Amino acid sequence: MPSEKLLTDMMKFNEELTKAGVMLAGEGLQPSVRGARVKFAGGRRTVVDGPFLETKELIAGFWLWRCQSLGEAIDWARRCPDPMPGEESEIEIRQVFEAEDFGGELTPELRAQEEKLRVQAAELAAAPSKPACG
Repeated sequence: MPSEKLLTDMMKFNEELTKAGVMLAGEGLQPSVRGARVKFAGGRRTVVDGPFLETKELIAGFWLWRCQSLGEAIDWARRCPDPMPGEESEIEIRQVFEAEDFGGELTPELRAQEEKLRVQAAELAAAPSKPACG
């Protein structure tokens, strides 16, 4: 678990991101011992319970940022407090797909359905919370 100092530093960083209009979401993730993986192969689904000891790289949390460029995201990541003091760690930066990235395969009907789901998800996020999964 992170120290009080790290939690305080991260909270300050998250406040900076929010004030700058960059942060859309961000959460720490529970250890893999509390998780599961669903593997897909040849139409079959197999559930593997955590912990995932064979994994060298495991995501411990995430942010969802709105940046104008990869360079801006890198600048923000460089300002982040060290998430694992005394250990080697890294922040991976990846772009979220936009509707335009899917071209004609994302039909007007599918776009409308996606927008409806986004509205429903926002309403759910604003509702009183219960334990999250995913």
